Amino acid sequence: MDLLKYQLRSTEKIPVRIWENAREASKHVARSIALSVRQKQQEGENIVLGLATGSTPILLYKELVRIHKEEKLSFSNVVTFNLDEYYPMQPDDARSYIKFMHDQLFDHIDINPKNIHIPDGTVAMENMEAYCNEYEEKIEAAGGIDIQVLGIGRTGHIGFNEPGSWQGSKTRLVKLDNITRLDAVKDFFEFDKVPYRAITMGIASIFKAKAIYLMAYGMHKADVVKRAVEGPITPSCPASYLQKHDHVRFILDEPAAQSLTKIQTPWQVGLCNWTDDLICRATIWLSLKTGKPILKLTDEDYSEHGLSDLIVESDSAYNINIKIFNRLQHTITGWPGGKPDADDEQRPERALPARKRVVIFSPHPDDDVISMGGTFIRLVEQGHEVHVAYQTSGNIAVHDHDALRFTEFIHEFNPTQDESGKEDELLKKVKKHLKKKQAGEKDIPEVRKIKGLIRRGEARAGARVCGLGDENIHFLDLPFYETGLSSKGNLTNKDIDIVLELLEKIKPHQIYAAGDLADPHGTHKVCLDAILGAMNKAKNKSWYKDCWLWLYRGAWHEWRLDQIEMAVPISPMELVKKRKAIFMHQSQKDRPPFPGNDEREFWERAEDRNRETAEGYHNLGLANYEAIEAFVRWKFDKQKI
Repeated sequence: MDLLKYQLRSTEKIPVRIWENAREASKHVARSIALSVRQKQQEGENIVLGLATGSTPILLYKELVRIHKEEKLSFSNVVTFNLDEYYPMQPDDARSYIKFMHDQLFDHIDINPKNIHIPDGTVAMENMEAYCNEYEEKIEAAGGIDIQVLGIGRTGHIGFNEPGSWQGSKTRLVKLDNITRLDAVKDFFEFDKVPYRAITMGIASIFKAKAIYLMAYGMHKADVVKRAVEGPITPSCPASYLQKHDHVRFILDEPAAQSLTKIQTPWQVGLCNWTDDLICRATIWLSLKTGKPILKLTDEDYSEHGLSDLIVESDSAYNINIKIFNRLQHTITGWPGGKPDADDEQRPERALPARKRVVIFSPHPDDDVISMGGTFIRLVEQGHEVHVAYQTSGNIAVHDHDALRFTEFIHEFNPTQDESGKEDELLKKVKKHLKKKQAGEKDIPEVRKIKGLIRRGEARAGARVCGLGDENIHFLDLPFYETGLSSKGNLTNKDIDIVLELLEKIKPHQIYAAGDLADPHGTHKVCLDAILGAMNKAKNKSWYKDCWLWLYRGAWHEWRLDQIEMAVPISPMELVKKRKAIFMHQSQKDRPPFPGNDEREFWERAEDRNRETAEGYHNLGLANYEAIEAFVRWKFDKQKI
């Protein structure tokens, strides 16, 4: 990672290690744990591990299982204590941490079941205090925790120690923060079914660990990581207490580290290697910080804000300002497919061929219109051969009541039903399933099919609003997604080959794909990997050499202004048309099953984000557009995910 090569003075109060991606970071922690387990085995001693749950440690547990199976690591001397458990919670419930730990780790290694300790979500309330004290005593009796694995919540919680937790807290019953409960909706499917309480080890319990690894992955963790690592120690961010621990390390992937000062504004902490990209970032930062358009920045502005060495390298503010202003100006185009018969040397897209074959990949059935609906409309109107490919069915993101409503419609419309009005077998089966369905339970195949068809119909309607014909609408239904649960399967060659087959058929000049790695469900990342895998298989094909891949971002984040390589202005009328296309996704309006941490509807998020991007350009001194959709070009020879 180039930014880490700078000679920096640290603003971090906790040691941080940054890895390219979550997989490599998890492998590092797994290797460290494996080494400690083996060392204890050589000494004939047990090792006590404190374990976490949630999405963050899944890759860690997979790697530990691999090391066990392929490198013969035994867990016979391992004793484990889990951090927490929802309350109340039955051990056989699909959402229980007991089931999670057995599914992800314990059922695949040779650990002694007697050495496994997970808080019991069935303890009677009147016995809770005694039970929590006993849990603490068991940890002490085992010799204390040698290595504690932690994640971090968006509230800054560790375990379920929410904001307001005190440093001396021990294992206890706690009330969950609403943000924490919102983040858990993906497992419980409905907010009202997420437990209000949990049993958790306390801050003091965690502090007794001899060594702590806190893992944080993804852009949505970046801000809270910065608060914990660089901010003051405060109960409002319980993870900040870790600044007082002697042997703690934060293990981050690059997206989770992006808000750290040494990554975001490295000129504030030391000398920099001033690349063109970093100069652009610093100039935009200075413009926004001073409230001045780029062309009005002075030598004094640069010097007063710690950028005097940049002036020395570039002669004057004037030279820097002109260079960066022109760079940003050249990203703006009303011709996302390239402008025919125009000099394209300073344009983001090629002029030729004038009519391009374009594939817009949409991970879920609404990402296309939410994230790039205006550009979608523009590409069609400018005469390009546009195709849209919906990579997953999106079936788990449909409410049960919608599935029942459509099933009843099928029943009442079907002319083969007798006049008695007796329910057919499908309707009876669907009603029976939905009536007995428990929170988080997988839908039966018929219900998943109905939910998938609901989203297909909405996707067609949205694409038609953008002007696309049915023959250019493709549904890939990638297999990795079809688990019926929020947790998805692994990407396989079958998924990649489905994408490749479509690309081979269309032979595109342009591909648009979701590059939003902050998607809370992870589907966007897997869908992008499927596209990159297909492109890798096609790299010797003639069409590949003339194909450009543009990345948009979804409903959660936008590209930074200094990252944008193509900015497509959206007029007020186009924004209205984009909104209409989003409205076609009726099952996702109001409150979809997985709303994430943003209470706004998707159309509101999209419009606000597009307007904010346009306002950002205007504040830098460029034209004042109604809205802008932003893209970054993927460089196959340089970039990795």
